[in-house]
Amino acid sequence: MFDFFSSFQSPQDFLKLPLRRELQGDYNQKNLLIFDDNCNAMQNLLQNQSFNQGKTFKNSIDLVYIDPPFATNNTFRLGSTMSASLDSQIAYKDKFNLESYLEFLYYRLILIKELMSEKGSLYLHIDDKVGHYVKILCDEIFGREHFISDIARIKCNPKNFKRKAYGNVKDRILFYVKSNQYVWNEVCEEITKNDLHKRFKKQDERGYYTTIPLHAPGVTQKGESGQEWNGLKPPEGRHWRCSLNELDKLEKAGLIEWSKNGVPRKKVYAKDCKGKKIQDIWEFKDTQSPMYPTQKNNAMLKRIIQMSSNVDSLVMDCFCGSGGFLRESFLLERNFIGIDESKEAIKINQQNLCKCEYGFLKNMQEITKESKDNYSSRIINEVESINRVVLSTL
Repeated sequence: MFDFFSSFQSPQDFLKLPLRRELQGDYNQKNLLIFDDNCNAMQNLLQNQSFNQGKTFKNSIDLVYIDPPFATNNTFRLGSTMSASLDSQIAYKDKFNLESYLEFLYYRLILIKELMSEKGSLYLHIDDKVGHYVKILCDEIFGREHFISDIARIKCNPKNFKRKAYGNVKDRILFYVKSNQYVWNEVCEEITKNDLHKRFKKQDERGYYTTIPLHAPGVTQKGESGQEWNGLKPPEGRHWRCSLNELDKLEKAGLIEWSKNGVPRKKVYAKDCKGKKIQDIWEFKDTQSPMYPTQKNNAMLKRIIQMSSNVDSLVMDCFCGSGGFLRESFLLERNFIGIDESKEAIKINQQNLCKCEYGFLKNMQEITKESKDNYSSRIINEVESINRVVLSTL
């Protein structure tokens, strides 16, 4: 079943290959937008010491998000993926069979892993047709023990086609890490008033509240969590969730409610609730009028950046397309590397980042004295004369 791996170069041999071509340009900046095949570009990031003041970018990227081709055998044009005409400008071509696709992705994932820091995470956006193959590929490169989640993303409204199949309203995001030191910021989902009324139905003088168990499944062989508290042992096959001292504190604070059967439960008040734990099913529908095919929901990208990177972290999207990930990264004060071999993608990225920067210039004049008009002209000239160079931005 996994014979295709035997035809690929080992990661060790592949990483020894020399650069196909050295990138030129102004790359001593915090943020980089690179026009090149991402395999060669990432090899430059790993080998070319000119990129980073005598250093390479090996082990330096805290977060990678990629939305690679899905092996659809289609040509994607600017505008809506459903309504773009044959006269529309070609954005990119996705012409792979399964084996060539997996080989294409295999070598790029090897480079991504090398660039990731020990705190690094990878979010790989893929569809259900090839996602299970890509999962095996990621297990091979990152290790099954470094797989964290398979996130189902609801991408559109329900479909009503006549094909003999269920409506396809989701794709998936595979979440892997390089080590157990990965960045994790617990961002919670906002609770609506309706959720609050459903969950916090009880009320006392402190406000609305609900209760949760003070014990959890599992028997404790050693330690105090299996011992008697207040004349009561945890039920058979369970243990106390917290120490006996903490139970005493909760009781003293009036945060334990006793049921009619004498079972203690912890009170949780609505006013203290910070939000809902984010689950592995996300609803982030894509725009119906994208600037670039496969453009993803910005709120979804913002969530990924907030959860798995910090302010001033270096993040990367090496299939940067419409540039939504780069834009949200900049707005959240991350440093970014964006890579794409589509000239149309580079143009859109430059235009969006130019607007993004100028919005900040209104309140942060000290960043640069360059005016909006001059900046826009420079962007356009760079893109029109582009030839496999690194474009520095912001």
